Amino acid sequence: MKEYSLRAKLITEFIGTFFLTLTICLAGVFESGTSELAPFAIASTLMVMIYAGGHVSGAHYNPAVTISIYLRGACEKSEIAPYIASQLAAAVTAAVISSSVFMPGNAVEELAMDTVPALAAELTFTFALVYVILNVATSESTEGNGYFGAAIAFVVLAGALTVGSISGASFNPAVSVSLILTESLVVADSWLHFVPQIAGGALAAYVFKAQQN
Repeated sequence: MKEYSLRAKLITEFIGTFFLTLTICLAGVFESGTSELAPFAIASTLMVMIYAGGHVSGAHYNPAVTISIYLRGACEKSEIAPYIASQLAAAVTAAVISSSVFMPGNAVEELAMDTVPALAAELTFTFALVYVILNVATSESTEGNGYFGAAIAFVVLAGALTVGSISGASFNPAVSVSLILTESLVVADSWLHFVPQIAGGALAAYVFKAQQN
């Protein structure tokens, strides 16, 4: 398998995260289309971007995923910060473009979250997302499969349909940053996303490693 440069990997992470967060901002936050179909648009975008970039960067598109893949032992420590920086830069760019180019002046509804349900929602489905990623995209037992992109996207779709009304169904710190910038997520409430997302990803990594023994 060809080994791509860090530059190529970061470009791929930026593009994939950009289109994921742009879709979330437009379809989910600004409801540019039929709101009930937003989860399907988001999952579809994630799936095609995973297939497009998986062979280059691993298609993390999510800081929690990058950290968990490092904890699992499938990512170099030197790549963590650059990957996350690329992902966050893409999220910021997508938020700015969605709000100032596509939907200027459009009102945004703030997420209303109760503490315990929101924490539980983000923790549970971030764990599920990362757990699936580790098993279908990093395990030697499933190496070379053609379903990894669909499997990962369906976790996001299931999570959006299940807990979207509870937490906003982010499961991704980069997505949460874009929600803050579009004023859908209040900064004071952002810990309800960031803490369980990182915790859920880390927990999935340790569970995956325990299964390998």
